[in-house]
Amino acid sequence: MRVLLVEDHQPLVRALRQGLEEEGFAVDVATDGEEADVKARSTSYDVVILDIMLPKIDGLTLLKRWRGDGINTHVLMLTARGATPDKVAGLDTGADDYLTKPVDLDELFARIRALIRRGHQQKDPVLRCYDLEIDTAARTVRRAGQVIHLTPREYALLEFLAYHRGKVVTRSMIWEHLYDEYDENTSNVVDVYIRYLRNKVDKGFDPALILTRWGEGYMLRGDDDPPSVKSPKEK
Repeated sequence: MRVLLVEDHQPLVRALRQGLEEEGFAVDVATDGEEADVKARSTSYDVVILDIMLPKIDGLTLLKRWRGDGINTHVLMLTARGATPDKVAGLDTGADDYLTKPVDLDELFARIRALIRRGHQQKDPVLRCYDLEIDTAARTVRRAGQVIHLTPREYALLEFLAYHRGKVVTRSMIWEHLYDEYDENTSNVVDVYIRYLRNKVDKGFDPALILTRWGEGYMLRGDDDPPSVKSPKEK
């Protein structure tokens, strides 16, 4: 999933970005309010991590503008301002969550995952598709009880497909949510990782869960796509 980190303190930026990337998130960074505004309006982020005290435009002003303009991206405020009136102001302005610095990284990651689940109206941290189970908290995958070992990129792709189960996702959608602004790969790499996933998740199992809709994109088999009914456009 793709995150925008809005923070101007460079040592914290480096620490948070490294931690988020190790956790499997694609991370873009903005170090002032103007840069954050441009990025939030031009990219569909899953979560924005927003500081209040920023150069050029402060976090509360930014958030108020975004909500006023209909930008509904989940926002987690991460700030040194921990007094109750500050928390109330942040939440009442439209923040979905509020954490104070210094922050425990495990708690930050858990709250981000919770916001992503909320965005997909998914309360259970375990995503299921037939005999496939994806534990989004532990970042583990099992099929028919067998552990499936995935790389961080493979896991991120499978999780994205699972959150959109039964719906076609285009290559551009996958690219936009799984790759950050610094990634030098081309969109063709999506097809490569789909093939990797199929070799691990579908090979040796029945039915195949990762489907191709030719000319459209990919999808994880939904309840309306029973194994006994196969479209000629599926692979």
